[in-house]
Amino acid sequence: MTSKSPFMQSYQQLPTTLPVFPLSGAVVMPGGTLPLNIFEARYLDMISDAMKSNHLIGMIQPKDELIPATLHAVGCAARVIQYTETKDGRLEIVLEGLCRFNIDEELSSMRGYRLIKPRWRDFQHDFSDRQTADAQHSLLFTNALRSYLKKHNIEVDWAAIEHLPQASLVNNLVAQLPISNDDKQLLIEAKTLADRVTCFTAILSATENAQETRH
Repeated sequence: MTSKSPFMQSYQQLPTTLPVFPLSGAVVMPGGTLPLNIFEARYLDMISDAMKSNHLIGMIQPKDELIPATLHAVGCAARVIQYTETKDGRLEIVLEGLCRFNIDEELSSMRGYRLIKPRWRDFQHDFSDRQTADAQHSLLFTNALRSYLKKHNIEVDWAAIEHLPQASLVNNLVAQLPISNDDKQLLIEAKTLADRVTCFTAILSATENAQETRH
């Protein structure tokens, strides 16, 4: 589920090329947000170029520490919705996730950052407002989340959470909870919201079981 902001692109407006920012652990999902502090020259150029065109970049996790790193096949395009220039030469931005993509091919770039040809069609449903998980899987997820947050001493406003659309809650938690990078990638690649809820429940439950085993 994506934002209702009038500035966000429709599926038909998605670009044929996309600059990507490979960064472990920094993921964004459709409708979710991600703050970033940009200071490396090539990524300053990337954000500058994006702001001159469609305001879109792709967030994607690297698979390894090679130079250049091997990229995972699936990432998420996001729009720069907040942009602040600092006096020490950094950019403080906030991204809002728009639509996931597969990498069709990597293209050559003259600006230092990496550029891809994205394939969007597998994730057209990211624009749907009707995605939900069934009641049973939703309850299992809520119970697993409550247990996870309690054991990690993470305080939340449950009254506010219960009023959030399911997609907004789940997609933001993918970025915000301290789960492993591999688990974040599994959630990014989960095709539908129902798949993601099921996968997320398993991840939260496995984390709790691992902690109990160690103790």
